[in-house]
Amino acid sequence: MKKEFKIKILTLVLFFSLNSYTEGEHKIFNLGNFDLESGVVLPNAKLSYVTHGELNKEKDNLIFVPSAYLGDHHGFDFLIEPGKALDPNKYFIVATDMFQNGLSSSPSNTPAPYNGPNFPLISIRDNVKAGYKLLTEEFGVKKIKSVVGFSMGAQQAFQWGVSYPYFVEKIVGIAGSAVEYPHGKVRLEGFIAAIKADQVFNEGQYTSPPEIGLRAGGAHWASWGWSQEWFRLGLYEEMGLNSTDEVIEWFEEFVLTWDANNLIALARTWQNNNIGNTPGFEGDYTKALGSIKADVLYMPSETDMYFHIDALREEAKLIPGVKFRVIPSLWGHIAGAGFSPEDARFINDQIEEFYR
Repeated sequence: MKKEFKIKILTLVLFFSLNSYTEGEHKIFNLGNFDLESGVVLPNAKLSYVTHGELNKEKDNLIFVPSAYLGDHHGFDFLIEPGKALDPNKYFIVATDMFQNGLSSSPSNTPAPYNGPNFPLISIRDNVKAGYKLLTEEFGVKKIKSVVGFSMGAQQAFQWGVSYPYFVEKIVGIAGSAVEYPHGKVRLEGFIAAIKADQVFNEGQYTSPPEIGLRAGGAHWASWGWSQEWFRLGLYEEMGLNSTDEVIEWFEEFVLTWDANNLIALARTWQNNNIGNTPGFEGDYTKALGSIKADVLYMPSETDMYFHIDALREEAKLIPGVKFRVIPSLWGHIAGAGFSPEDARFINDQIEEFYR
């Protein structure tokens, strides 16, 4: 790989906020022996988080920001600036890391018997429950202003509205859904299969990273992250990339910064997401979404190939009083991460209007 391209990839990876580059910046909230939805008790569970701004005297200015797949607590840094939608001079912003992302309790940092491939299945509700414990026990809040999430963070945002209907005032779900539909499950299985096909993976008992499998997984993601038109029109040049080969290599280097067992565990959480499995709804996501009391801004990307807009439009109709705003972008799923200045501006403006 040419030196100039290595530098380019590193710059882009840092921009996307990978967990490999954030060690030491975050705080840890000790959850103790944490009861998971699966029935397993995760011993000495930990939740990683950072904060921006200050909690006011009334304790009513807190905005909660959960992480996304292949992301961490830096995912919304493009909005967490003075004068922007998540203004730290106005709000107290708490950004957390999902279980399994390498910073909170994960396959890569949990001792036996739950190390590596033995790590238990985590649900979206487990992540929401952990966040609720953090906010109520560490910060003593009784209600929060908002939850803002992108992708798997959006899955969490919608779940907050069902699990804690009177705790959240406003929900912003960006490029994500409350249910994982069949096509998405198949796509994720393809990613998992790519990693597992590497002999080094050794059923999760690897002693060195399964690089061939991780690179194959990165090539898989490269074809799904952006829209077909984004590729056809060469919009990757706006990321400083010169060809589709460089796009593939960028995503390969991206995925290589992650632990394979963490990636697979997160994908299993994603595959199993269904808001209808919240206790009391017996698998009926229609009733679960209809129970949401918070105001909801549902913001899909027009060209998303992970979370297809047709499914998301139908899902949004089930939420009372929802505000449905489509990101008019060719950047596919990645539009929700604010890579493009136009997309970042649109997302910012929509959230600012929603908060008025």
